[in-house]
Amino acid sequence: GDPRAEEDPLTAPRTPKYQAIAADLAAKIRGGELPPGSALPPQKELCGSYGVTLATLRQALRQLENDGLLSQQPGRGTFVAEPRAAYRLDSLRGFAEDLRAQGQTVSTQILGQQIRKPPAAVADRLGDVAQTLRLERLRLVAGRPAVHQLSWIRDTELFGADFSGTSLYAALADRGVVVHRAAETIRPGVLDEDAGDLLKHPVGTPAFISERITYGLDDTPLVFDRATILGTAMEIRTERALTGLSMRWSTHPR
Repeated sequence: GDPRAEEDPLTAPRTPKYQAIAADLAAKIRGGELPPGSALPPQKELCGSYGVTLATLRQALRQLENDGLLSQQPGRGTFVAEPRAAYRLDSLRGFAEDLRAQGQTVSTQILGQQIRKPPAAVADRLGDVAQTLRLERLRLVAGRPAVHQLSWIRDTELFGADFSGTSLYAALADRGVVVHRAAETIRPGVLDEDAGDLLKHPVGTPAFISERITYGLDDTPLVFDRATILGTAMEIRTERALTGLSMRWSTHPR
């Protein structure tokens, strides 16, 4: 017979209550009953619904927060998180292509495009170049401003390209320029007044500051990018394996 039929119900393994609650809430979130951005009922009300203590409920909520399904906001309550997105740092695709490949809605606003003499700090990275194409963009993920990006491009012939619908890497490829590798540095920072206005968050909001130099086949620097990435909307995730390190940007529960 089936050995499971002979298990003593008192000693048989059971799903802990907090896991059962987490599974129920997760099903409601994924099924659309609790849509992104919506508030959960107060914790005392949930305790009554599930017939558990506050400690057990909070264990379930912590698990869902760790899974990226909930965001607990002190003083405000618990909210269903926005869907996650990821930007792969180990890829040579652009920011928008990475997110679109995962089904995210990404749009680009062009804030400026001019031929300019590069600032000294940019010239140091791009080498001996008198003029660059300065491209300023705002990236919106699911309609919300998430990244302010400044690019200084060695190839000024790209001036006038429609970068709202074409990636910079694709535009370079169309001109026969092969992107070979990129070196990227990321450090923590905060939004200044200009970035705060663009990203619609207060001055001092945490941010990631990314600086990337993209090189051609002959190791000539092609592009220097400086991106300010909203820290309250994004997080860095890594996956470590014997074959190497994979890093991703993920949207952070709001």
